[in-house]
Amino acid sequence: MIDLEGRTALVTGGSRGIGRATALLLARAGADVALTYRSRVADAEAVAAGIGAMGRRAHLSGGDLADPQVAQAMAEGVGRAFGRLDCFVANAGTWPPEDVPLAELGVERWRATLAANLDAVFFSTRAALGLMGPGGRVVIVSSTAGQRGEAFHADYAATKGALIALTKSLAIECAPDIRVNCVAPGWVDTDMCVPAFEGEGRERVRLTIPLRRIPPPEDIAGPIVFLCSDLARHLTGEVVNVNGGSVLCG
Repeated sequence: MIDLEGRTALVTGGSRGIGRATALLLARAGADVALTYRSRVADAEAVAAGIGAMGRRAHLSGGDLADPQVAQAMAEGVGRAFGRLDCFVANAGTWPPEDVPLAELGVERWRATLAANLDAVFFSTRAALGLMGPGGRVVIVSSTAGQRGEAFHADYAATKGALIALTKSLAIECAPDIRVNCVAPGWVDTDMCVPAFEGEGRERVRLTIPLRRIPPPEDIAGPIVFLCSDLARHLTGEVVNVNGGSVLCG
């Protein structure tokens, strides 16, 4: 029912986890897909190969998107490869696994988290919007941490809350031509969450979710692709909660 034939998409952080699942699902729906990676070249190339195997065009872009020049080069590369951009998914980010109270949170970690989760989204979204025309879709990936906070991870929660505010701001700025929405996942079974799942951690996390399952990244990719489709043509400025009922704030 979702048909993205003839459309182009860009997914940041597309070499693994939610980004990888989203890039592949977009291609399955018919889109040509560009993806970015920071250092995982082989993983990104494997995703590109999967996109190509579905008969879709793929384009890769590497580097740190917290650098505005890298973000601009990313957009220029997509423009050369595809000529335009219909869907942009701002997914790249980080979650520092160590629990650190704010009083002990070092400046280095604070700035690194802001760079990866906020600066990179600002620069890449700004660059991507330059390729978009009427009908464009932007999906920003936030987190439940941005809605309820996360003790001992104030840096992460602060950046993810900022992305929700950014979504709502851009939804008004970009209307009526471009729709901007947000997806807020809870726990997801990805590499980034592995440290939290060690020992009894996985079962402890599972029991906090009313649906009693830790979803694979494909369960987050589905709502993202929905927001990129015409089925979501009257949605903008929304936060779609994909958390199995763990945060009921819709």
